[in-house]
Amino acid sequence: MRCREQGAQVEIAAIDVRDAAALAAQLAAWDAATPIDTIVANAGISRGHTPEGRREGRDAAALQVEVNLLGAMNLIEPLLDAPGLRRIVVIASVAGFVGLPDVPGYSASKAGLIAYGEALRVALAPRVAVTVVAPCFFESAMSERFLGAKPGLIALEDAAMRVERAIRSGAARCAFPAGIALGLRLLPLLPARLSDWILRRERFRIAPE
Repeated sequence: MRCREQGAQVEIAAIDVRDAAALAAQLAAWDAATPIDTIVANAGISRGHTPEGRREGRDAAALQVEVNLLGAMNLIEPLLDAPGLRRIVVIASVAGFVGLPDVPGYSASKAGLIAYGEALRVALAPRVAVTVVAPCFFESAMSERFLGAKPGLIALEDAAMRVERAIRSGAARCAFPAGIALGLRLLPLLPARLSDWILRRERFRIAPE
């Protein structure tokens, strides 16, 4: 592991982020041993319309909300009063800026995560800084399952460096690539007929895991 090779002390636990009780217990143990100063909520899954054109369905949509949104809450909430906590980072997505028709559950989960992070930043300032990260495409297993155009695709290392710079600089928001992020932020401001027309031109599918 790279962190250990660099001399860092590393503790690992495999816990389903949907298991709030187990996650809270492990976080409490870690915080008691070594006060936690930074949380990075990065767990996430994706589902969507299948290559055959089937809708994702209620169960898949709900699962994404449970993991992507509620899972982040399960990680963050137990530590909000931890005396050493100084920074929270939530990894959302540009898909949370507007509802994408082929991944409605994913968009909903990431929109909720963005709102949650933005709210925490105001509520916890100035004691705790909160950075909301909304990337577009970067090289990953999740991106490989995306069947369609991938504008702005960047290397995983590039994405990691952008997030690291945002964290170190204390940025409130980090969305990239900037042009795509801005365009998706502006779409909901357009008349619905126009924004719907644009979204219908950018359809895609999600391959199963």
